[in-house]
Amino acid sequence: MKRIFATAIAVISVFSFSSCTQSPKTITLIAHDSFVMSDDLMGSFEETYKVDLKIVRAGDAGAMTNKLVLTKDAPIADVVFGIDNTFAPVAQKNDLIDGSLTPIDFADVCFNYDLEYFKSHQLPIPKNWRELTKKEYKGLTVIENPNTSSTGLAFLVSTYAGFPPMTAGVIPPTVNWWLALRDNGVKVAASWEDAYYTDFSGSSGKGKYPIVLSYSSSPADEVYENGTAKTKALLKDCFRQTEYVGVLKNATNPQGAKDLINFMLDSTFQAEMPSAMYVYPIDRQVALPPRWRIFAPAATSTIGENLDIDANREKWLGDYNWVFDIAP
Repeated sequence: MKRIFATAIAVISVFSFSSCTQSPKTITLIAHDSFVMSDDLMGSFEETYKVDLKIVRAGDAGAMTNKLVLTKDAPIADVVFGIDNTFAPVAQKNDLIDGSLTPIDFADVCFNYDLEYFKSHQLPIPKNWRELTKKEYKGLTVIENPNTSSTGLAFLVSTYAGFPPMTAGVIPPTVNWWLALRDNGVKVAASWEDAYYTDFSGSSGKGKYPIVLSYSSSPADEVYENGTAKTKALLKDCFRQTEYVGVLKNATNPQGAKDLINFMLDSTFQAEMPSAMYVYPIDRQVALPPRWRIFAPAATSTIGENLDIDANREKWLGDYNWVFDIAP
């Protein structure tokens, strides 16, 4: 998922793709740009298994998966973190994983809104994302491009689950909704980072858009010093984004990759995930940070996860690109 301070990215070294040419005493992990592992946890893993852990960051989950497809005959890592359920079929179809993908965390893709903006403008809070086409929300929303952002793709899937199927000979209800959203002044950002940190008025960028496509957990990081919330999430009909880890086919150090996966599934690593990456640990027995119970509840309902994303990806993206006149 995409929820991390830029300074946190800088703390952990980024290694070039050539780092996978190594002895079995080194393990190379490829992950999306939002992956964080503390120095303490990294040191604990390296000390326990007597190995060096190297990390390659490869963009968004979609960009990372595409890199793995292009390099599958000469893999650039031993283990992957962060392929999500929108891209897992791509990994499976291209036979990238030795064995199966293992769920590691989840996050709910939901819209967030700036409480102060809505209060000062005396605007009603939308009940759900379908209402964002109403005239009172004109020019207030920023989303991510599903061609380049896994967050944007997750929401695109939700919209196809959120309306009845197409009737023959007419524009599908989902496409009509996207047309209405476009005409209501939505901004399409290339990435979650751009949308959240630059365009959203409720985060550090102090942009001009008080509604942003983000995560149900994001408000936990937008809290005033007096303990009151800056933002909230619309928790109805979100998309539950599950992230996976897996051993890459033809890995240099497959046993080390399995050791790292087991380490990540341990409660110690799982307990750090909410504060490090703003995701919910897959181990439901792990206690969440106290503020999460107040500011980061999971979605009340999710839709779209049961759709055949891989079979429909090209058609759905084609519809979207037609609406927004975007070249694929």
